[in-house]
Amino acid sequence: MTSADLDRDFVWHPFTQMRDWNASAHTPIVIVWGRGALLKAEDGREYLDGNSSIWTNLHGHRRPEIDQAIRDQLDRIAHSSFLGLTNDVAAKLARELVTITGLQDAKVFFSDDGSTAMEAALKMVYQARIQRGEKKRTTFISLASGYHGDTVGAMSAGHSPIFHAAYKPLLFETREVMSPACYRCPHNRAEPVRGTDARAARKCQWECLGELTAALDDLGEAASAFVLEPRVQGAAGMTMHPIGYLEKAAQACRERGVWLVLDEVMTGFGRTGTMFAFQQEKVTPDLVALAKGLTGGYLPVAATLASREIFDAFLGDYAELKTFFHGHSYTGNALGCAAALANLKIFETENTLEKNAALEQTLARNIAKFWDHPNVGDVRQEGLIAAIEIVRDFPTRQSFPFADRLGHRICEAARAHGLLTRPVGDVLILMPPYCATESQIAEMVEALWLGLNEILPIKLAT
Repeated sequence: MTSADLDRDFVWHPFTQMRDWNASAHTPIVIVWGRGALLKAEDGREYLDGNSSIWTNLHGHRRPEIDQAIRDQLDRIAHSSFLGLTNDVAAKLARELVTITGLQDAKVFFSDDGSTAMEAALKMVYQARIQRGEKKRTTFISLASGYHGDTVGAMSAGHSPIFHAAYKPLLFETREVMSPACYRCPHNRAEPVRGTDARAARKCQWECLGELTAALDDLGEAASAFVLEPRVQGAAGMTMHPIGYLEKAAQACRERGVWLVLDEVMTGFGRTGTMFAFQQEKVTPDLVALAKGLTGGYLPVAATLASREIFDAFLGDYAELKTFFHGHSYTGNALGCAAALANLKIFETENTLEKNAALEQTLARNIAKFWDHPNVGDVRQEGLIAAIEIVRDFPTRQSFPFADRLGHRICEAARAHGLLTRPVGDVLILMPPYCATESQIAEMVEALWLGLNEILPIKLAT
């Protein structure tokens, strides 16, 4: 029995319609090997990892320094309880995270993945408000099309109909405000112009910010925290915010005593150009959730960094029950923390952020060709995140029907040209690992371009 057969017989995949997956005509790609930006399938074919293994892998597969750190840790211990105990690598990692975020006096709570990091943040906010005597402050505000994970709290803070509609009866109520996503913003009066990012061409009066401040004022003392992905909303289709929104939103929250909770699960660790996206606008979050790239794409480790103000709300006599009664069996996992420390060290030894700046320019030069396709509505980039939005009609930004699955079909076609990536709806995404060479980035873009033109051929004038 082949690996693909075993998969069909026994596995249930995330975000996957299993009827199609198990169709006899479908042959899953079985990945068995990786190095750098390359992945190899069981049938011997090689592919470029065009989305960094779902936005997690930073420095490439089989990175020697991270491999060795895990081996060295295995010679000591793989895991021990973090309840009433600690370990040396988790403590060192916490110090490193506080240092590189610049969030002095923050405390680090470890968990498993982005969803659990966000879940912890939301529960911290809720419990801290009560224990500070601010019992009215129970309402979270978050962005339209937001996605923060798949646990109940994280879904409640999200507003993604496709992902969350089925579970709506399980979710607690939050206040939704418009996303500062310029390309489809109803207030952006700029006509679409090829070769121009919608953010750069925007003509508006910051109505998105106005809606946030109106919601904050309407809620008054009921407003607890504003939750958002800074600068880029990933699962919303890599929608990218105009420069200044985060800073202005943070100021509005600070003036009203509302805490700022940032989901840096996808945007963190150099992906947007700075180590963390919030550093681009010099804001200071009260809580920040980290995951995905934390271990360089090796192991599931996440962290929630909380301000001292929030941490202090949990201090008291044991009988007061102010303890944060929340945790995970693998909290502070030693293997994962060792991988994370090695991952962060590479940023120092290789000047990763400086190197990435050159790769960003390479990516920008190569994706510019997508503006030549009549069905490309927007080409946007933030750091080493590139998004190409496919539309039926450029002037009106009209989308193709959801059931057409254009984005999926284009990425499937790109596989034949050696690229593995995954769209969000009809938004094509490239997020290369930081180890990718200029030629590999060019190959990734060319494969996606060929896939696009196979599914939606350009009709050349004759």
